[in-house]
Amino acid sequence: MSDTEARETHMQELRRGTVVLACLRLLETPGYGYGLLEDLQARGFDTDANTLYPLLRRLEKQGHLTSEWNTDEARPRKFYRTSAAGVRLADVLTDEFGAIASAIDALPHGS
Repeated sequence: MSDTEARETHMQELRRGTVVLACLRLLETPGYGYGLLEDLQARGFDTDANTLYPLLRRLEKQGHLTSEWNTDEARPRKFYRTSAAGVRLADVLTDEFGAIASAIDALPHGS
């Protein structure tokens, strides 16, 4: 495995949990999958559709998101929203993320 491949693998592992938190926070305002994908990318969360859609289904199955179809437009879209359980999870994850970021900042860095 090259250094670039190894770095990409580690970056992907690091981002995985942050995308869950970002989705829960962003979907406190209802949104559909493609719009969420664009919003995530605009905010610096490099995510692809093959990762996002299974994540949305998993979070919904776990009760952290709710969904409903909007058929008002020519192309029906499934809108997701963070549930009360999802808001509680986002709060816990946000606190934990802050604690981890502080712990990392306190680590020795370079010389």
